[in-house]
Amino acid sequence: MNHLVLLPIVIPLAGAVVALFLMRAPRWQGVWTLGVMGTAVTASTILLWTVFQTGEPVIFYGGGWEAPFGIALVGDLLGALMALMSQAVLLMGTIYALGATDKNVHYPGFYPLFLMLTTGLTGAFLTGDLFNLFVFAELLVISGTVLTAISDDKLGTEAAYKYFYISLLAAAFLLLANGVLYVSYGTLNMADLAERIAADPTAPLLTTGIALLMATFMIKSAVFPFHFWQPDFHTAAPTAVSAMLSSVVVKLGVYGFMRMTTLLFVEQAALIQTLLVILGIIGIFYGGFSAIGTHNVKRMLAYSTLAQIGFILVGVGWGTPLSLAAALVFTVNHSLIKAAMLMLAGFVASRASVKSAAFAVVTGLGRQLPLAGILFFIGALALAGIPPTNGFISKLLLFNSGVEATQLTVLSLLAVGSLTSLIYTMRAFQRIWWEPPVDTAVTLKPSGDRLIAPGVLIGLTLLLGLWAEPLLQLAESTTLWLGQPELYITAVLNGG
Repeated sequence: MNHLVLLPIVIPLAGAVVALFLMRAPRWQGVWTLGVMGTAVTASTILLWTVFQTGEPVIFYGGGWEAPFGIALVGDLLGALMALMSQAVLLMGTIYALGATDKNVHYPGFYPLFLMLTTGLTGAFLTGDLFNLFVFAELLVISGTVLTAISDDKLGTEAAYKYFYISLLAAAFLLLANGVLYVSYGTLNMADLAERIAADPTAPLLTTGIALLMATFMIKSAVFPFHFWQPDFHTAAPTAVSAMLSSVVVKLGVYGFMRMTTLLFVEQAALIQTLLVILGIIGIFYGGFSAIGTHNVKRMLAYSTLAQIGFILVGVGWGTPLSLAAALVFTVNHSLIKAAMLMLAGFVASRASVKSAAFAVVTGLGRQLPLAGILFFIGALALAGIPPTNGFISKLLLFNSGVEATQLTVLSLLAVGSLTSLIYTMRAFQRIWWEPPVDTAVTLKPSGDRLIAPGVLIGLTLLLGLWAEPLLQLAESTTLWLGQPELYITAVLNGG
């Protein structure tokens, strides 16, 4: 059973190696990648179901060396949920890439890199060791950088450089955090580290380690003031890639903040949580107002991610069981919505004679694309938090947690910030599907990207809006687990 936690990582890793031998047959590469991703999602589903049913994490010790001396992979409820969420969306990204008209999806390295990105993100969620978090995060960065650099967009290379160098800064912060925490406590196993920090919270370099980890995860989630790279990067990346980067890859930072406040630094969590609430509110307004004023649909959705991550940070920052459950539900739901919306933006751009998501190009183009308009409208409702979508469930749960925590001032700010989501999404819908074209020279191509993947994702946003109980129950169970860090510590250090 312990190997269950290894499979979601090994399957895409081995799949990437095999995909390299199919480089002369890009179509078969795509079919192979689809099969690999489907298998990986199945393994992640089994892992999550096993952990949920037994109430115990699934732990694998590399080389047979038990923690804290060996490398541990830990599939607890939080890690397994995040891994399944990410791989499910990445599976939809593979389906979108198979039906995309971008030249880059036919490059020999596209699908191997896509599988390596999956490996890095999944490994980051399932590792029980801070140094291996650094290793998996670097694998994620390298894959994402190259996938952006090969974009059909002429600005792809510039965006890739920006992402690489800001990620290099995050890597330096994470490596330094590893160093100062190891010097202070002699371990990087997260369970062992949490136990030692609780026993001695006065180590001179502890505050430095916390600050470095905070900076790392702020960059990973593009939290203010480390947000500036994100709009350019997500706008220029291939649609199949940007939909993944803006929906699930940014959740690595959210995952990091949850581990910091519920496991590693429980006694120091109050200050971290206060900072997260402040940064979350700033992100909501900065991202929302920037999205209103932007000139490109994909760029608008990139700024939207800053705002939506802000809501999640507020939930993590409040730190109550209900607010943490709300943050988890918001994390999963936003991943589905944002991936779908970026795919729809890419679909519209692919039908324009001048392939671009700029409003100057796509305005009025949607009049001849009614099905995409329906899907985009539902996605807009979900981003704004309007029933019957899953976005409504996310915000309702978050607002209820704010009422329970008597955070009325923050709640009023969240309510105002929520209005911006409705403004920029409806503005985009109106311009693309209602207004006359700005440039009459831009015509509609007879074919473009396919709507299968965004259609499935929008279907899930409705399903989870109408039938939210399974996700709510899973989030509640995960929150109860996070509220008892001693169970995680005991399970990892005592051999599961």
